[in-house]
Amino acid sequence: MDISALTWAVTVGLILALLAVDLVLAALRPHRVGFGEATAWSVFYILVALAFGVWFAARYGGELGTEYFAGYIVEKSLSVDNLFVFVIIMTTFAVPAEHQHKVLTFGIVLALAMRAVFIVLGATLLALFSFMFLLFGLLLIYTAVQLFRHRDEDPDIEDNPVVKAARRLLPVTDDYVGGRLLTRVDGRRMVTPLFVVLLAIGSIDLLFALDSIPAVFGVTQEPYIVFAANAFALLGLRALYFLVKGLLDRLVYLSAGLALILAFIGVKLILHWAHVDVDDGVPEIPTPLSLAVIAVVLAVVTVASLVKTRQDPTAKAHPGSLRAHPSRPGDSDHEGDRH
Repeated sequence: MDISALTWAVTVGLILALLAVDLVLAALRPHRVGFGEATAWSVFYILVALAFGVWFAARYGGELGTEYFAGYIVEKSLSVDNLFVFVIIMTTFAVPAEHQHKVLTFGIVLALAMRAVFIVLGATLLALFSFMFLLFGLLLIYTAVQLFRHRDEDPDIEDNPVVKAARRLLPVTDDYVGGRLLTRVDGRRMVTPLFVVLLAIGSIDLLFALDSIPAVFGVTQEPYIVFAANAFALLGLRALYFLVKGLLDRLVYLSAGLALILAFIGVKLILHWAHVDVDDGVPEIPTPLSLAVIAVVLAVVTVASLVKTRQDPTAKAHPGSLRAHPSRPGDSDHEGDRH
């Protein structure tokens, strides 16, 4: 693709403008976000993403437009797993409802910044070394297997190395001090628990990027599409959190579905590598088929989850893990760490 500097600038400007609105609302009007407000913002961000996709397809062709929508759906589905961890972080640190808006908005800004770096690195590596498609594919298949194995586990946020280091090295206040990040107590500069919460979300976002960036490169190799799909999926994450956090517990098969999607994309990347580097007779998986498979898996997972929880109200969803967390004395459950 030949994306002009002006198109890049307008796209980045639009995303920054939308982020600025969220930041201003979070800073100037901290409040408990209700269902109606969350619904309105969620619909707005989805419409913005769809409108961008329609413009993009009209401007650059249906094939690239399909790649954008496939990438957007992949990132949106993976972002729902982020929401599980966000809920656990908010609960672990007992973040007041009026400050959760701010935490999520800053968390999304951090996620976008980190993923932008990963996108540049990923695109550069893929352009220079075709075997990176093989490595990315194997990474996704490994991730899928581990996620499926530990699909019924929750992360132990207190065991997060960043959180542990912050609590050991930084003076932390006992309360949230009106939602500030830094404050002074008896002339001593201290951080608030909100600062630690942002560190926790930032470190989790970094680890999620290790999965999501190779996944979206599995449906498109265009850096512009990868960036746009990530950005528009993440922009709606804050509103989606408030909209569906009460329903997340019912998506009991989501982790299994995401594992299947990651494995499918991993196979797609390996086939692409084999087609390019081994034998051009090796078949590739076309993007429209990828889009269809991803949509069907998500639809089946959602319906099956709702049926399961209706039949068994005690069933509860978990974000999944890439490794089992070692049990500790006093633990009643075998918990896991997301990464």
